[in-house]
Amino acid sequence: MESIGLDLRQMQRTPLHPAHVEALRIAGREVAFAGGEIVAAIGDPMDRFFYVLEGEIEIVHPYSSGRLLAGTIGPTQFTGEIAFLCGGVNGVPMRATSDTRAISVERDAMLRLMAEIPELSDIVISVYTARRRLMIDEGVTGLTLIGADRDDGVSRVEEFARRNRIPVRSFDLICPQAAAIAAECGIESGIPAVVFGQNHVIEAPTPRKLAQRLGLDLRADPDEIFDLVIVGGGPAGVAAGVYAGAEGLRALVIEDLAVGGQAGASSRIENYMGFPTGITGADLVWRGEVQAMKFGTRFALPRRVRRLERRGDRLFCVTLDCTTEICARALVVATGVRNRRLPVPRLDDFLGRGVYYAATELEARRCRNIGAIVVGGGNSAGQAAMFLSRTAHHVEVVVRGQTLATSMSEYLSSRLSVDPRITVHFGSSVVALHGNERIEQVELEDAAAGRRRIPASAVFVMAGAQPDCDWLSGLVALDNAGYILTGAAVGQSANFETSHPGIFAVGDVRAGSVKRVASAVGEGSVVISEVWNYLSKRGEADARP
Repeated sequence: MESIGLDLRQMQRTPLHPAHVEALRIAGREVAFAGGEIVAAIGDPMDRFFYVLEGEIEIVHPYSSGRLLAGTIGPTQFTGEIAFLCGGVNGVPMRATSDTRAISVERDAMLRLMAEIPELSDIVISVYTARRRLMIDEGVTGLTLIGADRDDGVSRVEEFARRNRIPVRSFDLICPQAAAIAAECGIESGIPAVVFGQNHVIEAPTPRKLAQRLGLDLRADPDEIFDLVIVGGGPAGVAAGVYAGAEGLRALVIEDLAVGGQAGASSRIENYMGFPTGITGADLVWRGEVQAMKFGTRFALPRRVRRLERRGDRLFCVTLDCTTEICARALVVATGVRNRRLPVPRLDDFLGRGVYYAATELEARRCRNIGAIVVGGGNSAGQAAMFLSRTAHHVEVVVRGQTLATSMSEYLSSRLSVDPRITVHFGSSVVALHGNERIEQVELEDAAAGRRRIPASAVFVMAGAQPDCDWLSGLVALDNAGYILTGAAVGQSANFETSHPGIFAVGDVRAGSVKRVASAVGEGSVVISEVWNYLSKRGEADARP
């Protein structure tokens, strides 16, 4: 990792107001570092905010003692990036270049200041967001993956990191950079590995192990009781997290893979108000996640809820991964829907090796200049086809019906019809996948032409969805398709309350909801007023919406 010629000071064009600095002094204390002293080591909890008064702090190369960034953090500047908001760890070391004085503020106290002083919060969030983007774009991180192209475990870790906007560097197993990293870290060359820092190799890597190492996993006291647990980190769940935190509720969002849900797998959303040139689903929901963390809402991932129980003390308790139990006074279900699996032999054998359920930059890299097939006729399928057509040799869209008029927005279907790199096959379905370690051919079937094989190395499955309600243990009423009934349908005056008081449902998992990102965000925002009313009637709400 060579030194990157970017000045950290340019990211903070607006200095903190003297009143902000005085507030930091009151909330924190002055500390001093000698020249050459490590301010924060890689992997240390990012639990302190440093405002530099005198001296300079530099970002250190994670695999050597040299400087990683050409710029430094000097007087009137402050340390940190987005990981500070969620209580994560330092992804790169920091060191004082000379004798340095700074104001140190503990994380909890800093979050309170940011909630109380919007102008201070705006400056800090802007700088933190810019730094995280820098870390992602330039690979400013001590997290390095080797061999995602050959190893399923490393590949899953890469997907988890990139979908959650975790800065990471990834190298193919056989390349000069991988060999150099192995030498720097003192590990065997030519072996797949996940390395964090110079000498720490994560054995048998999984997303859960990485999350634990980065401080993203659940770190709650077993006896802690939340005001609200939100199950699902898609647009509806994250919006609920923003408004819950803003109203002072102690809220926890639980997500089993990546914040963003199905929307996070969308390469481009063009019909969301306020973004006329479009925005990726991941970027849209990530902005909401940052807002929620600013207000104190906590996130736990990747953790899957296995079971729900209503205890005698009226608490709702969810069991995570068959072990950990988390309890809250109210529950919002925002689990959305999961992609419907195709009834095709060997589908699971090719998962991650040609079969994908998302179309982002990560997947697009894996189908560069090869044939790709998108299965589905909805907006997600249309967006995926348009996005993949930029890199794939050709994109075949397989649609079971005879038209896109009833399932896809007109602006998308019209683009598909005129793009020379996209072919739409109506009345067709995928019936077989052929290949050895990776997909080489896809077999299609339709009534007119019968069966035929198409050369393709990537299949993107976006053919319908089904609700994720198995973990609810039968506590709420469902419709015939398995979606959660709410409001008047179950005799409730609150629009989003289920048949069980205290349990609310929003977004795609709710029966009758409009399956659009904007609708999910709206429902997640509005439901918090209903949650607050429920808690108020029980005498357990300390906040006022």
